[in-house]
Amino acid sequence: MSDSSDLTRAEIDEFWDSWLAANREAERTGDWRVLAESYAEDATYGWMYSPDEHFMAVGRDQIRDWAIGIEMDGLDGWHYDYQATVVDERKAMIVGFWKQRSGIVNEETGREYEVLGIGGSWFGVARQAKGPDAGQIKIAWQRDWFDMPSTAHTFMEILQSGKAPETLLRRMKVAGHDVPGHYHYDELTSTLWPPPVERGDYVTQEPGGSPEAAK
Repeated sequence: MSDSSDLTRAEIDEFWDSWLAANREAERTGDWRVLAESYAEDATYGWMYSPDEHFMAVGRDQIRDWAIGIEMDGLDGWHYDYQATVVDERKAMIVGFWKQRSGIVNEETGREYEVLGIGGSWFGVARQAKGPDAGQIKIAWQRDWFDMPSTAHTFMEILQSGKAPETLLRRMKVAGHDVPGHYHYDELTSTLWPPPVERGDYVTQEPGGSPEAAK
């Protein structure tokens, strides 16, 4: 188990700066697997494609091989520039809001093809209590969100422009429940909400009650 209760704001900020630097390096090289060492050995990382197609990776190996491996392969030149960051040092949570840009220029507009809508990542960070990472701050869980209809629209725009590289064309075929890490909702290997949130550790409001109770 890991404990995040002793993290200071300065430590969280330092970790976040290192995370941003690692992201820029991944974008430069096109290999996102370098980010794997930022995650705890038992970290979870998930997002939703549709109500019944979710992605979930459990453990650093699955995160390396699936989340920032299979899922990111072929997205050479894409960049996810963080626009704003919100830090909750009491709960050791970070929320980062990013824009998803392709690096491929639309000749009609002179701008990169971009996924519209607000995208972001929600992180829980923790100091590791044991094992080879003992004492280090790592990502304990991450959940992403993005505008899936807008993502599909942007991919189709790139495809129709004739500018999609072969690597991106291959990436666009990575979909469906047969892809590693893609699950039906009731088959998820970790909870949709981060585990401590699902447990109710951070409940900030009394339940609203059932619709019947409100009548």
